[in-house]
Amino acid sequence: MEWGTVIGLEIHAQLNTKSKIFSAASTQYGQKPNSQACAVDLGLPGVLPVLNVEAVNKAIKFGVAINAHINQRSIFDRKNYFYPDLPKGYQISQMDWPIVGEGKIEIILGDQTKVVGITRAHLEEDAGKSIHDMFDDDTAIDLNRAGTPLLEIVSEPDMRSAKEAVMYAKKIHTLVQYIDICDGNMQEGSFRCDANVSIRPKGQKELGTRAELKNINSFKFLERAINLEVERQQDILEEGGSVVQETRLYDSVKHETRSMRSKEEANDYRYFPDPDLLPVEISDELLEKIRQTLPELPAQKKARFVVKLGLSDYDADVLTLQKPLADYFETMLEYHASNAKLCANWIMGELSASLNKHQIDIQNSPITAQALSLLISRISDDTISGKTAKDVFKAMWDSKDSADKIIQAKGLKQMTDTGEIEAIVEQVIANNAPQVAQFKSGNDKILGFFIGQIMKLTAGKANPKQVNELLRNKLS
Repeated sequence: MEWGTVIGLEIHAQLNTKSKIFSAASTQYGQKPNSQACAVDLGLPGVLPVLNVEAVNKAIKFGVAINAHINQRSIFDRKNYFYPDLPKGYQISQMDWPIVGEGKIEIILGDQTKVVGITRAHLEEDAGKSIHDMFDDDTAIDLNRAGTPLLEIVSEPDMRSAKEAVMYAKKIHTLVQYIDICDGNMQEGSFRCDANVSIRPKGQKELGTRAELKNINSFKFLERAINLEVERQQDILEEGGSVVQETRLYDSVKHETRSMRSKEEANDYRYFPDPDLLPVEISDELLEKIRQTLPELPAQKKARFVVKLGLSDYDADVLTLQKPLADYFETMLEYHASNAKLCANWIMGELSASLNKHQIDIQNSPITAQALSLLISRISDDTISGKTAKDVFKAMWDSKDSADKIIQAKGLKQMTDTGEIEAIVEQVIANNAPQVAQFKSGNDKILGFFIGQIMKLTAGKANPKQVNELLRNKLS
């Protein structure tokens, strides 16, 4: 039987506010366990939550950026459940009246565009963290995350493959960084996904029973976990069994999903409006004010790169997929406004290859945008050839020295003296009569042989353009 896959994602984007959503406790990452949880985060008797306005503004910003419906009246609810890292016994979230309503996101799949519906995006507080590997027989609890503001972005079940789900997640990841509401740091848990996965016979409209894969913090793991879950469900159904609705954990080390708990329904959580928090009322003026603060969005930036800089769709897409990459490129344009294509080629070529090889983010690149700009200047003004520039780039990566310092120290400055190059060209022609005959009989490819000989004699310093022109003149 042929099966079809149905996927919906719930993305938790941690809003980059300095304090928590209902208290003044810090949200700074990496601090000593339990040093950033106050009485409000712990839900101690006699304390009251106070809503962080910045969290509300950032949620609205997301909704405006995707042209979603903004509910100008939203309500906070208590979602009741018992878990060791949730000391209050409930999580403050939103149920029937989320701050952001329906919207949509476009993703690019090859040469096609697909629209993924967004059901809602609601504000909620994060829980604490259970640490299972600190003690042999006990679980440790760190409540520093308790009360951290989250925007949970819930999609429609519109995705049909793991690759589509990853593309959608990346699109949201890019957007929240562009509009500066989330740092997108997946290793620190600032951006993580739950994937609802089900399968059904191809052509069937009714959805199958879904399993929810929890807290995945890597695009690679998201794709692997979904594919693994699809295979698991296929095996169960093809052996005559039934898929159970449940929450499952993806173990990246063992490459398996395993059951965490059977899936609760919304009524199991006994949602009710939080009596300590008033409804949130959003005025037209605030909406318009936030709309005016929106920066250039990824799609707008991509269009500008294509129309104004003359880049291809592919180049513009790659350069705008990550905001830090786009920022790096635009810094280089400050020095090379008329040479956008050369800048793009170096970023997507030598720089990206080195960053990937050493697993370094572009923000931590040992070669800054200014340093790479200087290297490109030395190509543009014919100080070095493009081939030599690659050697200079490697030296810059290893030493952190400037292009000029390396060119000077290694004596890599390109030969531009026409008379000197012409003498070498004549010498090579005189020493290779058989190859000259081949060229004169119509074999243009033999020109590469002469260029190679000349470059060998000049230690690669001869200007390739001058060499080519002189050779053709002398051989004609």
